[in-house]
Amino acid sequence: MTDQVDNHETTRTRDRYQRISQVYDTVEILPERRYISWRERLWSLVRGPDILEVGVGTGKNFAFYTKGVQVTGVDLTPGMLDRARKRAAILNIDVTLLYGDAQNLEFSDSSFDSVVATFVFCSVSDPIFGLKELGRVIKPDGHIILVEHVRSDKPVVGGLMDILNPVVVRVTGANINRRTVENVNRSGLMIDRVENLGMGDIFKLIIARRKK
Repeated sequence: MTDQVDNHETTRTRDRYQRISQVYDTVEILPERRYISWRERLWSLVRGPDILEVGVGTGKNFAFYTKGVQVTGVDLTPGMLDRARKRAAILNIDVTLLYGDAQNLEFSDSSFDSVVATFVFCSVSDPIFGLKELGRVIKPDGHIILVEHVRSDKPVVGGLMDILNPVVVRVTGANINRRTVENVNRSGLMIDRVENLGMGDIFKLIIARRKK
């Protein structure tokens, strides 16, 4: 990990997602059918009142927000935020939407009771840096709850993911071979629980917190 954000890589990531922002929801229609139950599971674990959603994207989690909490959503891509604002208006969702980078969150230490991200740390240019930021802004007794796809530990599947990753990340912006559970540990967070969600060991729910 470097001691500062790699602005070049971060800009490349933003540009990739900006490019696909207008078609993102359409492309994701089929896989989203599988993700719905995982999003419900994640949000059932969220505790408020102050929630941060990192990588809010086009607002796919809005329908699962729990009542009585204040959610702040940040995203790196203006095009995604534009679509999220339209979705929030249609669904009458009370959410504060801000432009922001997971690697450099503009919030004070210990600001949030829960921090949530779904399919985000496959794309953050320096995931360790970003995860450390989540640890900084979470309250000491709060939890970080992630749904992520990760590199399979199965030799053949994992090897294939490594081979395909350069093409996939160039087209979609997402790395398919990130070792996110290991990255959470490397960032200094403490993992409370990891659950396999589907497709063997690829999709996971990760619950972590700051070390005391």
